[in-house]
Amino acid sequence: MTIRSRRETVTFNHPFHIRGLARQLPPGAYEVVTDEETIEGLSFSVWRRIATMIVVPAEGARGGAVEMVSIGSVDLADAQRIDASASGKVPGDV
Repeated sequence: MTIRSRRETVTFNHPFHIRGLARQLPPGAYEVVTDEETIEGLSFSVWRRIATMIVVPAEGARGGAVEMVSIGSVDLADAQRIDASASGKVPGDV
């Protein structure tokens, strides 16, 4: 079984919440890491998401300390949708 990690940057224009985090996060660019594994036995490559994490400012820390928090991919998509609707944009639009 092969595992890969994908990294992307998502930007929030407004303060936001993600389910599973007890605090509100400030607007800004956030790194999201998605781990995926291959599904074996098929004649073509298929990847299944096994974990999604977001890098956020550490609670109560100073000096740029960050922490990586496990989140649900649906919860991330919901937070992006809510942020976009507050801006009048559709997620994925440039």
